[in-house]
Amino acid sequence: MLLVMLGSMLLLLVLGFPMMVPLIVAPLLVIHFYLPAFDPGMLVQQILGGIRPLALIAVPMFIFAADIITTGQVARRLIDFVMDFLGHIRGGLAITTTAACTFFGAVSGSCQATVVAIGETMRPFMLEDGYDDSFNMALIINAAGIALLIPPSISMIIYGVVTGSSVGELFIAGVGPGLLVFLLFSIYCYFASRKMNIKLRERVSWKERLNSLKKALIPLGFPLIILGGIYTGIFSPTEAAAVSVLYAVLVETLVYRHLKIKDYYRIALSTGIVTAVVFILVAMGAAFSWLIAFTRIPDLILPPLLGEHPTAFKLLIIITISYFVACMFVDSIVAIMMLSPIFAPWVARLGIDPILVGVIVTMQAAIGAVTPPFGCNIFTAMAVFKRPYIEVIRKIPPFLILYILATLLVILFPDIALYLRDLAFR
Repeated sequence: MLLVMLGSMLLLLVLGFPMMVPLIVAPLLVIHFYLPAFDPGMLVQQILGGIRPLALIAVPMFIFAADIITTGQVARRLIDFVMDFLGHIRGGLAITTTAACTFFGAVSGSCQATVVAIGETMRPFMLEDGYDDSFNMALIINAAGIALLIPPSISMIIYGVVTGSSVGELFIAGVGPGLLVFLLFSIYCYFASRKMNIKLRERVSWKERLNSLKKALIPLGFPLIILGGIYTGIFSPTEAAAVSVLYAVLVETLVYRHLKIKDYYRIALSTGIVTAVVFILVAMGAAFSWLIAFTRIPDLILPPLLGEHPTAFKLLIIITISYFVACMFVDSIVAIMMLSPIFAPWVARLGIDPILVGVIVTMQAAIGAVTPPFGCNIFTAMAVFKRPYIEVIRKIPPFLILYILATLLVILFPDIALYLRDLAFR
């Protein structure tokens, strides 16, 4: 049964079908061959039920807010702010790029939007300073993955919906690991710039720094509003998404006056297309994951892997490897929808905090976005920078190693993720 399901999915993907087709064809084949008395109408109910949870309302609103600020002035102001404070140190421009991706991720929640907004601006500066272009692109697409860890994060919303975990707790828990990845990337950028013999930039005066800070205060309000509102209980994550849209509209239309009312039609159309794709994947993934649970496939797979004496550490390693491999080949939303029902019962059985698991899963989604062969950030970079596939991925391995190191540190020291969560919610 499992071989038929996975084999049919792989075949359809190789033949070039969009991901939504294998997600529905594979369950139908299993029903036809192994469950002839099964009512296919139940599968339709699961498809519709997959997009019914209220928390999913936050997804299109966060996407809409990200589209607005990507089109507007927020990215430019964040880059100027970070560059004025960090640009003069060794590897400062590369560290600035990493920090800008982190800040913009906290505003947009989208790794692809971060590649576009930060990459198009920072790559010319890095080329001018003598950085290798493959290093530039690898840094940009990997640092953009931090957007999945720093709230708001669509991957965390999907995981919360699938497992019933608190989205607010996931958001808070993602801050520590996101900052850890930023720190590791910054250290690597320092030594890489020494190896490339990159010249130092001139130190900016404190007057210019304070001016950049003033200009960046409004964009920095995005994460403060989202996290602060959730932390203080003023509003839920879903309400935070609505507030982020309102804030983005007010900032870009009334404060910066960069966008006109007529621009929002095009932005809303783009948001609608992306949202439709996400919701189709979620709906089909929900039906797929329900069938996996219904046929008790987890009971066939996990016991042999965990052995007679399963431990939390062993399960976390298996979860990490499973999501790492899955996200290399399919969208992270699909991987979360497919695998979470398999592991959720064992996570509960071994007493592992589901928020910790959600953070680890999101870290693998970030890795999957930059891992060949099908990382979405890779293809976004190819389209934006107009460079060939091999050139984009050539300098990726060091960053992947750092992502894996960060994952291991979170597994070994869970407080990296859970300390802020416990401070906020316990």
